[in-house]
Amino acid sequence: MNVKLRVLTAGVLFFTGQVVFAQKDTTSSKKDKEQKIDEIVVLGYSKTSTKAKSNASSVTIGSETLENRPNISVLNSIQGTAPGIVANSASGSPGSGKFNIIIRGLSSLNGSTDPLYVIDGIITSGSQFRNLNPNDIDTFSILKDAQATAIYGNRAANGVVVITTKGGKFNSKLRISYDALTSFSVLPKTDYNMSSGRELLQVQKNAGAGKGSTMSQNDINNFTTNTDWRDLFSRVGMSQQHTLSVSAGGENISNFVSLGYVDSEGNIRGTDFKRFTLRNNLNGKSNDGRLTFGAILGLGFSKRNQLDDETNTAINANTVQNPLFGTVLSAPYLPAPTFTNGLGLFNQIGTASGNGNGAYILYDNIMGGIRNQFTETSLTANVSANYKLTSDLSIGNRTGVDYKNYQRQFARAANGYLSLVVAAGQAAKYGGFEQFNTINDLTFNTTTNITYNHSFGDHTITAAAYLDYIKVNWQSYTQQQNGLDPLVWEFGAGTGYVPFNPATPNIYRPSASASKVTAGTLAYFGTLDYDYQGKYGVSGVIRRDGSYRFPKDNRWETFWSVAARWNIDKESFMEGSGFNLLKLRASLGTTGNQNLFTVANNTNVLTVGPSSYLDYNGPNPTTAPAYQSLPGYYLANLGNKNLKWEEVKQLDLGVDFNYKGLVEGTFDYYQKRTTRLFNSIPVTYVTGQGALRGNNGTMDNKGVEGSLRVHILRKANTKLSVYGNVGYNSNKIVSMEANDLTGDFVDGVGGPADQWQLYPYLGVNPANGEQLFLDKNGNVTQTPTAADRRLTGKSPMPKYTGGFGFNFQHDGFFVDALFSYQKGGYIYDNLYSWVMNPSYAASGLNVSADLLNAWTPSNPNATVPSLSAVNATLEGSSDRFLFKSDFVRLKNVSVGYTFSKKILGNLPINSIKVFAQAENIYTFTGWKGFDVEPITTYSLNVYPNPKTYSLGVNVDF
Repeated sequence: MNVKLRVLTAGVLFFTGQVVFAQKDTTSSKKDKEQKIDEIVVLGYSKTSTKAKSNASSVTIGSETLENRPNISVLNSIQGTAPGIVANSASGSPGSGKFNIIIRGLSSLNGSTDPLYVIDGIITSGSQFRNLNPNDIDTFSILKDAQATAIYGNRAANGVVVITTKGGKFNSKLRISYDALTSFSVLPKTDYNMSSGRELLQVQKNAGAGKGSTMSQNDINNFTTNTDWRDLFSRVGMSQQHTLSVSAGGENISNFVSLGYVDSEGNIRGTDFKRFTLRNNLNGKSNDGRLTFGAILGLGFSKRNQLDDETNTAINANTVQNPLFGTVLSAPYLPAPTFTNGLGLFNQIGTASGNGNGAYILYDNIMGGIRNQFTETSLTANVSANYKLTSDLSIGNRTGVDYKNYQRQFARAANGYLSLVVAAGQAAKYGGFEQFNTINDLTFNTTTNITYNHSFGDHTITAAAYLDYIKVNWQSYTQQQNGLDPLVWEFGAGTGYVPFNPATPNIYRPSASASKVTAGTLAYFGTLDYDYQGKYGVSGVIRRDGSYRFPKDNRWETFWSVAARWNIDKESFMEGSGFNLLKLRASLGTTGNQNLFTVANNTNVLTVGPSSYLDYNGPNPTTAPAYQSLPGYYLANLGNKNLKWEEVKQLDLGVDFNYKGLVEGTFDYYQKRTTRLFNSIPVTYVTGQGALRGNNGTMDNKGVEGSLRVHILRKANTKLSVYGNVGYNSNKIVSMEANDLTGDFVDGVGGPADQWQLYPYLGVNPANGEQLFLDKNGNVTQTPTAADRRLTGKSPMPKYTGGFGFNFQHDGFFVDALFSYQKGGYIYDNLYSWVMNPSYAASGLNVSADLLNAWTPSNPNATVPSLSAVNATLEGSSDRFLFKSDFVRLKNVSVGYTFSKKILGNLPINSIKVFAQAENIYTFTGWKGFDVEPITTYSLNVYPNPKTYSLGVNVDF
């Protein structure tokens, strides 16, 4: 059994398996002596423990799960792999930053709910990892309870994710590895039963509106045009990824170098992603072993073309600007487009965007009418050193930077349809605009520690003190040119700009803006661990944190944790029981959240809301023109000198076990309470504002989680193991000074966060085809009001999440499968409500063929309301289109064969692995839309995660 040693500088270090073979060289026989070793866990800031002596709740996902998956971001590969973790991709666009990862439930209502990310010991501002090669990752570790997270204090309220990249090994020969993967992806389909061209015309005729209403029944019956808009807007996406790595090590130096390349096409035309990565990890030590040091450098460059909706929420529901609607809402009775650019379309339809012409506009958008390109250059680098002053006392430091340069180029093309329409409305000769945005984001992190470790008799004491400093410098520059000459304009080249003319100041006026934020945190903390005979252990952390976000009197906060364990398997009465590990553990502690705002993609959370507690008068010449239209100021934020950190207190009770190496697992029960929730506090409008930012409310998360792996077969040439994990979380708002229940989506005391508040939909009135609802008094009504809404107890967050699968190996042949699942969430399917709305058919958009079975006097028992129902618009605040987001998904299946050195003979190759795999291959769900995975409120703006089929090869020299 081969065992990998995985080292995390500030996370988790694991030996997988129970034994490791001592090898003299790469040709050593399996007959070499086996040695028992302990599993090592590092919980952060180089704080280490053995697995048996760890008091923390954490889980590690190894490189074998992350490597050779067709996912640009490593986050896409962890779904279903760990209990208590909600990991969902909200967009299938290549390189998208839309991703939800929630550890043990939502810990904040308005603040950031993202975990803290640490890469090779350095805190990073990134949350999407599009410039990190998953093949470079050794372990992906998730720290969950207070004992594991309190050491990170001010940014660990939502859990901690620790990523460790691969490194070389001392005294190892040169090793060269090459990995290649070719993938093909397809867009999933909806289950809306969309109409054909003939069916849409029939719906229109039945509704008495639209093109079909002007046609005879015979003309409709013989209509032949049935354009496949799905084929026009989407494609089979082809992708390739390559990784070349080299590692070697001497007596005192080891090194790992990796080069990576990815080229991925999106399933919606006009979207793609390219990435280059370089990584070099160097480790060294002195001859006497007292000095250890390391240097890590990671470089990445990526370029992606995205749809505008990816970052522009203003067009989420816009049917002539958001191409994601093109495959569903485009009328199939329209002929396929024949124009080559927006000018051709404008000459064809003018400014008439209705009557189904939106399909042509969307097509022009993805074919060049709208350009939206992002480039990202990233650098992560750190150096570390640790020196033993004595056998018991050591000092160390790790200093690093995380730098990202984002550049966005966006344009409404000179000859794009939307540009020409706007120009026509302004009576301007030229339309279009081009915008450039540049962001420089630098995070500097340095940590210094002194550690004392001493053993005497049956006792071991470890104490450490740390000083942690983070500084962020963030700058943003934006400039926009209005008016593009199509004869000389080229995207991103700076050509074709129409000069500004004072005579027409509102047409070709350029604009520019800039912003800058400097942010920082400082912390000092200590840790203490005590162990007796390996049976009993206690540990504690106390941390003092300071943040620039808060007023002087509230700037510093103290967080702490205490934990204890009992290794029952070490007791004398357990001799011969067969338990290699049976451990009870408990922890209690606090962490804080200073990230009081959710952030947009590519934004460092530390830079948002820098003036949270101050009055802010912001210049705005557009909305506050002041006297004689001169630039003015308006009050944007009322100061609150009492603003404080959100605080999360967590209790965890857990058990870890391993029985004879056949069955292993872990189970946890936890309670989390967030107090001083960051929320709006109502104030009188005499101040000019209706609320101020403050601390208002308490919220609980309670849950259980567990994982289990059973090794069914453990023969020399045949191995089979099955595994599964489950997490259950119950979320509840305990208190809040102001309970705003004015919308369909609210935070109501006594229920979960983000709760739906709707009135029940009962069906169709067989007498007249109107919709039926239930009012607040329990009476059936056709005319509900907003007052009839009631709290449903339902939210988009699933209550149950997890995964299961198996690993099988026989000689060189292997089959691995992973299923992921979630249950208990509810999402409003807006897109489904649109395609069930006859008014959309009347305006030339496609709808479901289910409308052909709508209520009529001759069809009184229909489940679809009358096409002319008077109350057709009242279902929006009902639960008619609120559906469960439950699913079981075959997340990944891989089949392959490994050619060993014995088979390859004298070839200069140690092994070759060839494999085929499929990602997101099948989903069992009642959801009718494109993709049930994204955790969202409304399903209007979903770029679905594709089904992907891959062929790959790994070669080790």
